Amino acid sequence: MTISPDASKELHVFKPMPDLPAPLESVGIIGWLKGNLFSSKINSLLTFAALLFLWKAVPPLISWTIIDATWSLSSTPDPTPKTGACWTFIFVKFRVLMVGLYPQELLWRPILAFVIFGVVCVLTALRRLQTRLLIALWFFLPLPLFFLINGGIGLEIVEQSLWGGLMLSTGLAAIGIIMSIPLGILLALGRRSNMVIVKSLCIGIIESIRGVPLITILFMASVMLPIFLPRGMNINNLLRVQIGIILFSSAYIAEVVRGGLQAISQGQIEAAASIGLKNWTITYFIVLPQALRHVIPSLIGRCVALFKDTSLVIIVGLLDFLGMIKASAQDPEWLGYDAEAYVFCALIYWIICFSMSQYGKSIEHRNQWS
Repeated sequence: MTISPDASKELHVFKPMPDLPAPLESVGIIGWLKGNLFSSKINSLLTFAALLFLWKAVPPLISWTIIDATWSLSSTPDPTPKTGACWTFIFVKFRVLMVGLYPQELLWRPILAFVIFGVVCVLTALRRLQTRLLIALWFFLPLPLFFLINGGIGLEIVEQSLWGGLMLSTGLAAIGIIMSIPLGILLALGRRSNMVIVKSLCIGIIESIRGVPLITILFMASVMLPIFLPRGMNINNLLRVQIGIILFSSAYIAEVVRGGLQAISQGQIEAAASIGLKNWTITYFIVLPQALRHVIPSLIGRCVALFKDTSLVIIVGLLDFLGMIKASAQDPEWLGYDAEAYVFCALIYWIICFSMSQYGKSIEHRNQWS
């Protein structure tokens, strides 16, 4: 077979692919260190500075947290002066830090709720359920867990003023995420609507909420809202705060989703409309799946921020996890153990936020290969 001169010229246009980085085994440890940590003078200086910092910071931290720490289960502080942390404080205050002042004889109810919540989280992370079933499970899960913790339908009622600790923080964050994501999507779609009234209403809601900090919304929900309620109508403080958190998060999620919607080319929408698809069909099956796929990192970031923002509810009289940490550290019998309290608080916050970010990373990675 002969090749024409023109075709042979075109063949030279295609260049071979550049060589991919060799794996660590073929390069060797020394080569990897040289290429990644000592590739230039500046990188070498930064590497030595980081090693010096770790050498100075890590050994004292390990000594304080583990080697010289006190691990006894005593109910009173150890009078012997210690150079390390006293984790006895955490053991004694653990129940209060987890569930607040919830009655001890009814602790089986929040424990059971935690177990159910944990099982659903594991099933979600392992992708053992279909997407639609998983969404329905998360949407209807808060209701039975609420009745289990609050009481009713044959269970003794527990005053919500006794709720607190990690249970309260997790509940506010979980319900806030579950409710604010669909509401934020609706606000984003409404802002792009061709109906003037709907578009103006959505823009007004989004910009009004994004224009004030969360603390202001919590104050309005806790202090000002009861003033405008009809006489005889009462909404408990926890519900008002939850509504404020949902509205605040929805406004920011709406802007995140709107960014994803703008990334969809108009040609896809016109092509779908040309074959007779209705607007809601185009939005539900073509536009939204792609838009949400584009904004997964930002959505996970908003969920992480929402969980951390629950610490602000202390200003309206709710003792969440951080609030219980502060209150426990002010116990006259345990004064001077603030460091242990805040280290434990930071560790729990980091575990939860890191788990959420890793789950979002796994979703993003799966969508790249689907």
